[in-house]
This record gives sequence, structure tokens and C-alpha cells, in this order.
Amino acid sequence: MTESPSNGSDTVDDNRRTTGHERSTAGIENRLETEGDPGFAGDLEYEVVTTPVLVIGAGAAGARVAIELAESGIDPLVIGKRDHGDAHTTWAAGGVNAALGSLDPEDDWTIHAADTFNEGHHLNDPDAVELTAREMPDHIRELAEWGMPFDRTDDDEINQRYFGAQSYRRTCFVGDRTGEAMLETLVDRARELEVPYRENVMITRLLSDGRRVDGAVGFDMETGEGLLFRTNHVVLAAGGFSALYHRHSSRDDENNGDGQALALEAGARLVDLEFVQFHPTGMVGDRYGEQWDGRLVTEAVRGEGGRLYNSEGERFMERYSPDQMELDARDVVARAIAQEVREGRGTEDGGVFLDVSHRDDQYVRDRLPSMVERFESLGVDITEEPMVVGPTAHYTMGGVDIDFRTGETGVDGLYAVGETVAGVHGANRLGGNSLAETVAIGKLVGAHVAAAVTDGDDDPTLTDGQRALAEREFEALRELAASDGTVTPTALLEDLGDLLWDHAGILRDDAGLREGLAKLDALRERTADLRVAGDRTSKSFEYAVDLSMSLTVAEAMLRAALERTESRGAHYRTDYPDTADDWRVNLVVAVEPEGLSFSRRGVGDPSPAVRAALEADHELDYHHLE
Repeated sequence: MTESPSNGSDTVDDNRRTTGHERSTAGIENRLETEGDPGFAGDLEYEVVTTPVLVIGAGAAGARVAIELAESGIDPLVIGKRDHGDAHTTWAAGGVNAALGSLDPEDDWTIHAADTFNEGHHLNDPDAVELTAREMPDHIRELAEWGMPFDRTDDDEINQRYFGAQSYRRTCFVGDRTGEAMLETLVDRARELEVPYRENVMITRLLSDGRRVDGAVGFDMETGEGLLFRTNHVVLAAGGFSALYHRHSSRDDENNGDGQALALEAGARLVDLEFVQFHPTGMVGDRYGEQWDGRLVTEAVRGEGGRLYNSEGERFMERYSPDQMELDARDVVARAIAQEVREGRGTEDGGVFLDVSHRDDQYVRDRLPSMVERFESLGVDITEEPMVVGPTAHYTMGGVDIDFRTGETGVDGLYAVGETVAGVHGANRLGGNSLAETVAIGKLVGAHVAAAVTDGDDDPTLTDGQRALAEREFEALRELAASDGTVTPTALLEDLGDLLWDHAGILRDDAGLREGLAKLDALRERTADLRVAGDRTSKSFEYAVDLSMSLTVAEAMLRAALERTESRGAHYRTDYPDTADDWRVNLVVAVEPEGLSFSRRGVGDPSPAVRAALEADHELDYHHLE
């Protein structure tokens, strides 16, 4: 057999794919080695790549883990499903939280933590919350040192804006493109450190016996070639699962449960899957076109004074939250909009109006440039007229169960971080905390993994059994690509999205959830007649791979929502509308021989300092914006 290139990753130059020892325009040299002999499974040849640490996911969380590893002298391999630098982080527009006190000096990290606990309805992991809140001021300053162009006050302090349910102006921002600016900053820093990366790679299975992980299997999405990664350390940073819903704020080909499904199959546990955040303001309406349906209208619009009106011209949040108005918690505002629409006071498209035109035109253009540009391209001048918005599936609080000081999952060698995990946000996420979590916890996980890497991890072993498992996976992928039934993956994913929207959306009940599970069983049966149009480089094949993972996560989420017989945060049961003290527990999901199992686990208490902040009962005075 011929020797494969010694590089384990590909680099990109002006969007053209290159291989071997070539370097990207940023000067990242890939120092990973590929085994000399490729493997074969059926007619599918596969490449074997060796790396001490494999980071699955190239958004902010994965990038921050990789930076910490590189600064510790470890060469990880970062892989992503899209072009390098094109991750879902870029869609987080409004800002990132840190108690800097730039505008409100009385703010501090304990109040940030208290707001996070309150928004999470006290199901949050105390370690996760306090680590994030305490460390974020330093991380914001670190990002600024690395070149992140935060908006500044006249005194050259990092500017901060109001975000929903926050006691003070705490959200740092770069106009309304904060996530994009953060990812650019992290990618630039990773390039300075020459962190190896490989793009357009999809992982379909972790090599695990349930106790430890020995690598991962996937394929190159551009060539269709199989990929076997040998490694003793895998970090999952693959996002959430909000795109399972038919209206969502993600792209259709991301946030579809990859990380959660991979972890569950590998032997890890999931927690809090019933909590799905519906952002109050997604784009709705024929005027915008199908491609924009559900796309996020950043909370920054309301943070800068945007007002919500129903079709009768009423500023309806006065009825639901007279003190916090449009900047109440996301679940409160989303349910209020849903109620207005249900009672016939919505627009023809099933939304409401979001209006920021009362603010000075130039102020809106300065603070919300991306929103202005987007809507202008659709024929709407938001400085003069309102937007039509409605709730959209946006973020998943549930995910992999980890130790937040280490990222450990309970499966030796497997770690997780970012939206792939649960814990920081509890039953509902505080706006601006998603980006905060990625860097605060990402650094800790990276440091722990770096300390766990030994000299032997440069040449990890792969047992005959694990190689056989990998080759069975390659054969399964080959058979999947050859599926010639009558039902497309796209059609099944669309039906799954409708199913979840109808039966596990903003408002839930016993009958609807049970009907959803029955429909899910029927949908799963239809996968036996799957038709994949195209080869292993096609979108059809990608969606077919997504489908199996999405069905697993959808079932776990529906069953968790059925199990939790109360309303708390983003989980609202119309048949159990009250919050129950005995349900202040996390629901833990595991795989047993007979299928998914659910158990309850008590929630820890905050530290004395944070308890004092909770007892002080800080609260946003919305009317500062009036």
C-alpha cells in the first residue's frame, strides 16, 4: 500500500481545499501524522488520523478549548462540519455577559450569578454558574487584548447594554455581530498558535465500549472518504439541538443533536433535555420569504428600547410584565406572544410587531447595523417601520452531563463543552450567557485535558475490537449511501420538525406529548424506506446521517418533557401550570439494555456570597429605557 500524507488535516487557502504539508494563509502547519496504511471496509477506503486530542466542533467553545491546549504545549486537531470560522457562534448577535460595571458600578459577579440562577429557575449547576460569572470579566479583557473590537464608551470603557432579565447593563457587544466578532478573534488567536484544524468533517460514531473512548469515525464531506481518528481524548463541542424544530434560528444543517447523540451512544448521560428555549423574536411572514423564517431578530433590538405591539396596536407586555416589559425573561415574553396570537391578536402571519422606530435613526443604525442591513435587503426600513416577529426555537439548555471543573462525562477520555452540555443555564438561559459559557468553561476544560495528556497519547492504541467497530460503521455508511427507497431524509426531517413544533413546543400537555411519541415511532418506521439521492458528498447523505441522531435526541426530549409534570422556565405544561417544589431536580437520561432510562437528581445550592445576592433581590428597572 502507498503511504498516506503525514498531515492529518487539510487547510484552506481562499476557500480552495489543499492537502499534505501545505500551509494555510494564516500559516497553520499541521503537525499530526496519518498512519501509513489506509484501511478498507467493503469498497470504502478510509484514512487513519492520529492526534493526542480531537476537538469535535469549531465554534467558540471548541476554539477556546484548543487555544488552552495549544498554550499548554498540546497539539489538538479541531474538526468542524463547515468551513473554518463558519460556525453557529457567528449567529449569536446581541452580546456576551460579564459584570464589568462599565455603566453600572454596583454590578458584580455574584449578581450576575444570581440573575443566572433566577432565569434558570434554580435548576442550574452551582459550580457551572459561579465559575462562569466569576471568570467572565477576565475573559472579556482577554478577548479585548486579542483584538475583539468591543463597542466603547466615551471614556474608552467596554460598553454594556441591557439584556432581558438582567439586573444591570452587563452585556458587552460589538454592534449586533458579537458572536461573529468573538469567533473571528478566537480563530485568529488559534492561528497565531498554529492550532491544526480540518474542516468539512462529520463524525458519525465515537469508538467507545461505554467505559472509555478510543477515537472517532466519520467522513470527509467534500470527498466522501471515510476517516478514522485514533485518540485517547475527545472533546465534544458540537452545539445543541434546536434545529430539530420546524421554526428555528439555526441553519438547517447544524444544531441537530450530533453531540448529544454521540455522547449518549458512547455511554455518557444527558440531563435537562426537556428545556428548549424559544426566543421571542424570530422573523415570520411571507414578506421575508421561507429562507428567513425563524431567523433571529437579536435581543439587542429590545435591549436598545424596541417595543412589542399586537395587531390592535396594544403594547401587550404591559399586561404580562408591567415592570420588566419587553426585557422580561425569554420564556415569559415568548409565551406572551404565543398567547396574543392564540387569542386572535396576532398578525396574519402568526406574529406580532417589534418596533424600534421611536429611537433616533442614527442611533439604531449605529447600535443595530446588521439588523438594519438585513431588513433593508428585504424592503423594510426598521428606523421607520416595525418588524414582524414570533417565537422561534433558539437554544437547548439540556445536553451532556459533565463535571464543570474538568469537562469529564463519566466516560474515560470523553469531555464536552458549550451548548453540547447542560448545567449553566438550568431551565432557561439568560440572554448573553451562551457566549460567556463557551470561553469561561472552554478554558477550564482545555486546561484539564492538557494536564491529562501523557507522552503515550502521541501514539494511542486501537484494539482489534474498536477497529472492527469502526469498519462496521464504515460499512453502515456505505449501505446508507446506497439506500434506494421512496422517502427522502429531507422529508422526514421536515416531518420531525413539524411534530416537535406541534407536540413539544412552547405549550405542552400529556396528550400532545404522547401523540408526539406515537408519531415519532411511525416516523422512525418510515426510515426503512429511505432514499439517499447522491453520493457521500451530497446534502441528502448528510441529512440521512443527521436523521438517526436527531430521532434519538427527539425521543429523549419528548420523554423528558412527559416525565416532568410541572411548569418551570422554558418547559410549560398547560396541564401542570404551576412550579412544584419537589420537581427542583434534574432529569438524567441514560441508555440501558431495554432503552432510554430516566432518573432524578437533586440540585446543589449556591455559595453563601451568591445566596446573599439572591436575597438582595436585584431586578432590572426597565423604565431606564423609556
